Amino acid sequence: MGVVTPFPLGGTPNQVAFDRSELNRILDLYGRMVAAGHWRDYAISLGRDAAEFAAFRRTAERPEFRIEKRPALRNRQGMWALYGEAGQIVKRGHELGPVLAPVERRLMKLVDG
Repeated sequence: MGVVTPFPLGGTPNQVAFDRSELNRILDLYGRMVAAGHWRDYAISLGRDAAEFAAFRRTAERPEFRIEKRPALRNRQGMWALYGEAGQIVKRGHELGPVLAPVERRLMKLVDG
């Protein structure tokens, strides 16, 4: 009959991605920022070393915030990083919630003021 080719096992994955709970958390924040009228567009980039979610005020400009997942840094300063518009690191950590806290605080200021 035919030749059965075994599925490759082990090794590192070819692409870093967000899992469902991480993406739900990020998209929930994005949706609330859209409802507040602050963000209008987003982009997701999945690469070999990192996965990135970028949120834009307008489509044609630099992202206001970028949320990056880099598993290689898991045992060092944390695999999550929040970058500002100028590329500076706003927050870094091992868990997604605390890394998103500065954006959550900004959302509270937008809604209250």
